[in-house]
Amino acid sequence: MSEATATVDVRSAGLDDLPALAALFDGYRVFYGQPSDPLRAGAFLRQRLERGDSHLLLALDAQGGALGFVQLYPSFTSVGTAPIEILNDLFVSEAARGRGVARALLRRAGEDARLRGAVGLLLSTALDNTPAQSLYASEGWVRDTEFVEYARKL
Repeated sequence: MSEATATVDVRSAGLDDLPALAALFDGYRVFYGQPSDPLRAGAFLRQRLERGDSHLLLALDAQGGALGFVQLYPSFTSVGTAPIEILNDLFVSEAARGRGVARALLRRAGEDARLRGAVGLLLSTALDNTPAQSLYASEGWVRDTEFVEYARKL
């Protein structure tokens, strides 16, 4: 199916979506080198949903099958003195790739974040994830050339 003909419905996810979300989230974690642990994935997402400390979107096909998800965390830009959101997780099941699912998720994430008052979105991806980088660039995301990102495990 070409991207132009794909039928993808993206909507806010809730606790009723937890089984589908947990399966996708487990796949996302495995993609990034973590061992499969569906119970851990489900518990983590349940906590996010119950606390309301992230926004989850779920992409579904015409039959209601889960295709992918995105998770956004609210934050702020101190310099801009405004809310932003961090697009921390974006995943499309392997079987659904190439059908416009990630693009649909990105677009809806931007629309929803704007409605919540965010002035921008931030994301990071692996240096070798060139398909994702190409998608982001095609959707108007700009690669940062001013700042270097650091991380420290605690």
